Amino acid sequence: MKVMIIDYGMSNLGSIRRAVEECGGEAEVTGDARDLKKAAKIILPGVGSYADGMNNLRKYGWVEAICEETLVNKVPLLGICLGMQLLSERGCEGGETIGLGLIKGDVKKLSVKNPGERLPHVGWNEIHAAAPCVLLNGIKDGSDFYFVHSYYFDAANEADVAAYTPYCGRFPSILARENIFATQFHPEKSSPDGLILLKNFLNI
Repeated sequence: MKVMIIDYGMSNLGSIRRAVEECGGEAEVTGDARDLKKAAKIILPGVGSYADGMNNLRKYGWVEAICEETLVNKVPLLGICLGMQLLSERGCEGGETIGLGLIKGDVKKLSVKNPGERLPHVGWNEIHAAAPCVLLNGIKDGSDFYFVHSYYFDAANEADVAAYTPYCGRFPSILARENIFATQFHPEKSSPDGLILLKNFLNI
C-alpha cells in the first residue's frame, strides 16, 4: 500500500511518515505531483497560514493532481491540520484565498468564548462524534487529541462533520465526505488513539 505524503513546504513530514510506517503503511514523501498517480492513499499535512499553503500548492502544481486523484479516481485523502483547512472553498488567514474546494465551507478564525480559552488553541482536547465515521472505529467518544491552530473549518453541510471539539464554542475536528477525510488535530502526535485513527484510514 503506497501512502503518498505531499511535501509542499508547509510541514514537518518526518513524524507523519514514521507514524504511517508504524501503522503498517508504505509511506513516501514526495514533492512531485506526478507521484500521486501511484498512490493508494494520499495525506495532505500542513502547518502555517492558509494563504501560504494554497500559494505553495499552486506553485508546485498540486491543485490539479489532488483534485484529479480524489474527485475522479476516488483515491482516499486525509488532510491534517492546515491540510484539512485547505480542503475548503476559501480561507481568510493571510488574506482571502480560494482553496481546493473539495468540501464546501470556509475557514474562519476561532473566537474565545469562555474564561481560560487561549489562541492559538494548543494542546490536548476531546472530540465528540457527530456521525458514524470509519476513522473513529475503536476510538472512545470523548478521547483527547493534540491540536495546534487558531482557525477552524466552518463546514457548509453538517453532514460532512464527523466530530466536534468543545473549544471556542465548538468547531469541527473531523470531516468526512465520501473518500475525503480530514482532522484538525495531529493524529501523528496523538498516540495511541492517533495511531488507531491512522490505521483506520489505511484500511479504507
